[in-house]
Amino acid sequence: MAKPVLSKERMYQTILSPVVTEKATLLTERSQVVFKVALEATKPEIKASVEALFGVKVLAVNTLVVKGKAKRFRNRPGQRSDWKKAVVRLAEGQSIDLTTGLA
Repeated sequence: MAKPVLSKERMYQTILSPVVTEKATLLTERSQVVFKVALEATKPEIKASVEALFGVKVLAVNTLVVKGKAKRFRNRPGQRSDWKKAVVRLAEGQSIDLTTGLA
């Protein structure tokens, strides 16, 4: 399958932010990094974006849609937005330092 050609702008629109939770931090020991990505982003787009932006080799991408919670706002029912999570598995010996920003 052909690798998708993405502009730098599209890469930044695909990868929105890292997910920093206890579970995501434990995954870094197994060469996995978790990102919040655009709902319409595909696995090949996510793979190409991470490889280009961080300069690492991606072995696999798993995605899931996190459903928004029903919450109350000023005593009225509301709904948080759905969002997409991508778990990216990196090649052996590679890592992404999320504490430093992107250039």
